[in-house]
Amino acid sequence: MPQYWFAASTEEFTPPQMVEQAQAAEAAGFDGLGASDHFAPWFPDGQASQAWVTLGAIGQVTTKPIGTGVTPIVHHHHPGLVAQAFMSLECLYPGRVFLGAGSGESVNESPLGLDWPPVADQQDRFAAGLEAITRLWDGQTVTMDAGWFALKQAKLWTRAPSRPQLYVSAFGPQAAQIAARYGDGLWTLGDPGQAPEIIDAYREACGREGRDPGEIILQTGIAWASDEAAAISGAARWKPTQLPELYTDDISGQEDMQRRADEQMTDEQFAKEGFIVGSDPEEHVERIREMEQLGATVISLQLIGQADPMGTIRMYGEHVLPALRGVRA
Repeated sequence: MPQYWFAASTEEFTPPQMVEQAQAAEAAGFDGLGASDHFAPWFPDGQASQAWVTLGAIGQVTTKPIGTGVTPIVHHHHPGLVAQAFMSLECLYPGRVFLGAGSGESVNESPLGLDWPPVADQQDRFAAGLEAITRLWDGQTVTMDAGWFALKQAKLWTRAPSRPQLYVSAFGPQAAQIAARYGDGLWTLGDPGQAPEIIDAYREACGREGRDPGEIILQTGIAWASDEAAAISGAARWKPTQLPELYTDDISGQEDMQRRADEQMTDEQFAKEGFIVGSDPEEHVERIREMEQLGATVISLQLIGQADPMGTIRMYGEHVLPALRGVRA
């Protein structure tokens, strides 16, 4: 049976709200707890706090695995600091820490002064960053110049007895190859139209790398409210996350992203074909079961929407998770 992880949204909620949500999610029966990692939100009037700081607080008041989904490994975060931060979390919470890592988006990188590179350069930078992180975690002293970052006789002076888990985000075959080379698993969106190809590419790449496939983590957003219209309208500003070009192209303005999303899809399409948004608990159960059929070992469910965030967690604990596990609520 897959695990069901909860993820809080740095783009929408404050650190105190995210800590409260994580505590409620553990009480509701989620198997893991995470947080998105964004320097800037996808929409106007959002939030954007530092996820690693919040994870430290979440770990203090919970007992489940904790980590990010996902941390950009480009200019946003120097790989040496990523390695140090997550090894420090592993020291605090042994055996509980994972790093979900991705190649970033312009919305995260451009505000920090980066000229957003072409996709091929994004992937090269991503691979170099992951190489640095894994070597530092393994205790090596690392000197390397990747162009966009450099390390000179760098090592982690504080290391936990075990290393964090590394789950690598991929939206295509090239990134799936990177996941197979460096990761302990694959992280991708639970889109039935795209996920099977990416999962197959990852498994084939693991074979070429001589490694066993790790976790298959499929992610989606969730929002519930007792009123259907309120659930959809409360989450609709997340529509930009469904536009593939925002993950590859130099598009970083919140108003621009929202305009593009409104032009390309209705609120209903977003709620029913993208993320899982609605008032019927059975709809949530069935949509997640569809994701399970794609081969997921972990389903990461990111809380979105303003209609009833804490009610969404409560409803999942009372209805959705028991139904998925085949037990009486």
